[in-house]
Amino acid sequence: MISWANFVSQLFNGLALGALLALISSGLTIIYGALGVLNLAHGAMFMLGGYAGYVAYSYTGSFVVAVITGALFLFIVGVVLERVVIRHFYKRPPEDQLLVTFGLAICFVETVRFFFESLSKTVPPPKIFAGITNLGFMFYPTYRLAVVGIVAVALLALFLMLYKTRLGLIVRAGIEDSVMVDSLGLNVDRVFMVVFGIGAMAAGFAGIVNAPVVSLAPDMGEAILVQTFVVVVIGGVGSFPGAILGGLIAGEIISLTSMVNPGYSYVMLFAAMTLVLVLRPHGLLGVRGRE
Repeated sequence: MISWANFVSQLFNGLALGALLALISSGLTIIYGALGVLNLAHGAMFMLGGYAGYVAYSYTGSFVVAVITGALFLFIVGVVLERVVIRHFYKRPPEDQLLVTFGLAICFVETVRFFFESLSKTVPPPKIFAGITNLGFMFYPTYRLAVVGIVAVALLALFLMLYKTRLGLIVRAGIEDSVMVDSLGLNVDRVFMVVFGIGAMAAGFAGIVNAPVVSLAPDMGEAILVQTFVVVVIGGVGSFPGAILGGLIAGEIISLTSMVNPGYSYVMLFAAMTLVLVLRPHGLLGVRGRE
């Protein structure tokens, strides 16, 4: 029998998972919205951020340093990747973009497997967020509560970047009409490089923030990539608010369904995606796709 405490606990679990999915999806939707690239390496970037943070934590013992390292390392990876590989595929067919990013994901996974093997790695939460918190009606892991706050701050920072800065104005203009950015005489190459780096950084940040919750493994990005694409479809491709809404919806669906029958959690998630596609083909907060 499902108790009230168990139900509320699953709601909190769904909120934590949803916030994490929202952050990862926001990076993916920014990249696709501005650059038109479906990045199948995004899940592997999530994994890379976790491992980069793990290495930093192993040497420093500081969780803050680990988070900063994971985020900055993936920003650098994203910038280099865009300059060396992705920029050559903007005008190529979508299937070419899918194939090259899928290949990059395999390379990332096997490289990590070569250096760290397949054994899972763990990163403990910071001492300030260790243990459990008494919420009055139940006890709940403190770090899971902290994840919601940490991700909320990161999403707020992304929101301010997109809606309160000149770079964000250019990115949103590119999402609405990519031809407009070209016609304004802006340095499109530099903008695209930074956008891809920011998208990758969001995934890397999420990877190390999630490390104390779920152990690191080389293939951990595969499942998160599938969930992320579902979130983007539900929320609307290219929509930052849609990524947040879609992430929260997906997190609660997975968590609450798992409370009844874990085997049906992904069934219900894909059922929700199908329903959205039938009723609103462009997603809950999406707009008509890129031409």
